[in-house]
Amino acid sequence: MPPVSPPRAWAEIDLAALRHNLGVAREVSGCRVMAVVKAGAYGHGLEEIARVLADEDIAFFGVANVGEARRISNAGIDTRIYLLGATWSEERAEIVDREWTPCLSSLDEARHFSDLATSANKRLKCHLAVDTGMGRGGFVPEELPCLLPELEALKGIEIEGVGSHLPSADEDENFTREQFTRFAEIVAKLGGRDRFEWIHLSNSAGLLGYDNSPCNLVRPGLMLYGISPLPGHQQRLRNVMSLKSRVTLIRELPAGHGVSYGREFITERPTRVATVGAGYGDGYPRSLSGKGTEVVIQDRRFPLLGRVTMDQIMIDVTDTTVEVGDEVELFGPDVRVDELAAKAGTIAWEILTGITPRVTRVHRS
Repeated sequence: MPPVSPPRAWAEIDLAALRHNLGVAREVSGCRVMAVVKAGAYGHGLEEIARVLADEDIAFFGVANVGEARRISNAGIDTRIYLLGATWSEERAEIVDREWTPCLSSLDEARHFSDLATSANKRLKCHLAVDTGMGRGGFVPEELPCLLPELEALKGIEIEGVGSHLPSADEDENFTREQFTRFAEIVAKLGGRDRFEWIHLSNSAGLLGYDNSPCNLVRPGLMLYGISPLPGHQQRLRNVMSLKSRVTLIRELPAGHGVSYGREFITERPTRVATVGAGYGDGYPRSLSGKGTEVVIQDRRFPLLGRVTMDQIMIDVTDTTVEVGDEVELFGPDVRVDELAAKAGTIAWEILTGITPRVTRVHRS
């Protein structure tokens, strides 16, 4: 067999940090946990992360669609799977067959699930989604008290939970506190904890920044992967993903020499330039160009020069001992992903989920 080269760009996934962050979610909220693993576990590797968390006594995995649910089930993981959004008619037979848990946003959806489950001699466990301000799905709160008897009369489904979603927990504290109050009032009208086994509202920002006593289940996503949406809580979390590459080339460029496409950066002095083997084709955003972005090599920060290209970036390593083959941290414990997101004009969620498949994931326990 020919030799196998090491990866040019890779993402190191710290599974001990993942477990630590799960522990923080439990400690802060006092609730059972639905671990949100949609979008490939926020880019960390769906099956690998699900296998680790399945051993941590979580209540559910939260996924965005049936494709993600299928991958977890096909991996032999038997933790319950919750579909976070509305489903469409062609997906529902598989949901019933696999006994995944959907959230219901309409009476028509509930009736269809009931008919499918009845035909299969099953009773499917479902949750009610309530729209308390997100505007993306769920029952309008005012209609639920009248609809609940009809929903409960459907023989093929069992309504075991009720949930809603926070649109502004990391931006609008007053609205979010009102939303918690409104959700608690709605749940109480519908029967409260005597009626529902599972009551859930909080995402990461919600469970870190607010009183979760109205609920017994929380849905952490971003914080599991080491990033707090509320800055005051970042010190409690540990970094999970580190995106890395290597120096592939070092060249001495004279003053007045352009670097990268568009020649937006021109050297002002003789400059030692390191080429690094990662770019926007790996998920390192092109919008980091010209923003004072830095990487870490040999425990030092070095500035990005010129535009991010598809497969490579250039770094100023003048007057240093940096060599070809040196490891480069693009983000991780020393350059946090939320720092990069701010420079790129985006959010940490987008950068993590945008790390492309050609980046090798290396999971370390």
